Amino acid sequence: QVQLQESGPGLVKPSQTLSLTCTVSGGSITTSYYYWSWIRQPPGKGLEWMGAIGYDGSTDYSPSLKSHTSISRDTSKNQFSLQLSSVTPEDTAVYYCARDPYGSGRYDYWGQGTQVTVSS
Repeated sequence: QVQLQESGPGLVKPSQTLSLTCTVSGGSITTSYYYWSWIRQPPGKGLEWMGAIGYDGSTDYSPSLKSHTSISRDTSKNQFSLQLSSVTPEDTAVYYCARDPYGSGRYDYWGQGTQVTVSS
């Protein structure tokens, strides 16, 4: 059974960098052909895919967020991380990590989500 768990600060000040980590258990993030995504849901809005890192370390980002988003991984800890720079209150959301087999856009495992609020 694969489990994903997000961790990171729940409150970030405007203009700072939001950093979150997803710890994966029950499966390796280097196993072919899985892609590991970050997805968020602002209050009252739908899910927004932010980007992903692949089993091979490749990355892909939403065009609207690419300029201030970075996803990396630590294979020794079986973790992948999100950094979102220059945040504004509009980045307030529940942030999820999820596994995507074959980059299909269909997620088979999700973390429980973590609330991040951007406020001074």
